[in-house]
Amino acid sequence: MYTIDEDAVLWSAAGEDREGRSLLLVLHGYGSNETDLFQLAPFLPLEPVIASLRAPLVAPFPMDGWSWYPVEQPGRPDHAGLEDSTSAVLSWLDTLPYTPDSVGLLGFSQGGAVAIELLRAAPERFSFAVNLSGYVSDLPQPGDPALATRRPPVFWGRGTLDDVIPAKAVAHTTQWLPEHTRLVGRIYDGLPHAISQQELADVRGFIERQL
Repeated sequence: MYTIDEDAVLWSAAGEDREGRSLLLVLHGYGSNETDLFQLAPFLPLEPVIASLRAPLVAPFPMDGWSWYPVEQPGRPDHAGLEDSTSAVLSWLDTLPYTPDSVGLLGFSQGGAVAIELLRAAPERFSFAVNLSGYVSDLPQPGDPALATRRPPVFWGRGTLDDVIPAKAVAHTTQWLPEHTRLVGRIYDGLPHAISQQELADVRGFIERQL
């Protein structure tokens, strides 16, 4: 069973300042850690409390990196591992000593796949998701019909030079997201598997519209 290391969570606000505010869960990519996307906090709206989580698995490489699920090829997740990480994040949310006003998701690459999987697992618990350079698992989930009814807003951004996520995974995501969410899609010319300043500005505007 996967678990989220509570001591590794990075918060943008102290405990007494979290109540009565929205929560934004930040999920890093493969081989990274909780400090990576937390550095985006100054470029994001001030209203939500940010909680940056560390993935539960030690990645085989690079050193000091973490992984949400085993992966032999980007865009083809270990489905059992993806489900276990999803359950771990939901269980961590259940342990919070307060109830956030709302909960949004922001993930990069592998973390983006987890963000969408969380929407699929518990459509009623999340108000929106941001998927940066990520994709959607091709395994149908029981929550998909409910998600298609609820249709939460999702921002999906990727670059034209992203050679990490396979074309098949991108094609599936391109079809799947509009069928299950209110998609805001952006493609950034010349951007590799990374996040640009323009994309950050677009993400900030998207999140501000959801609050």
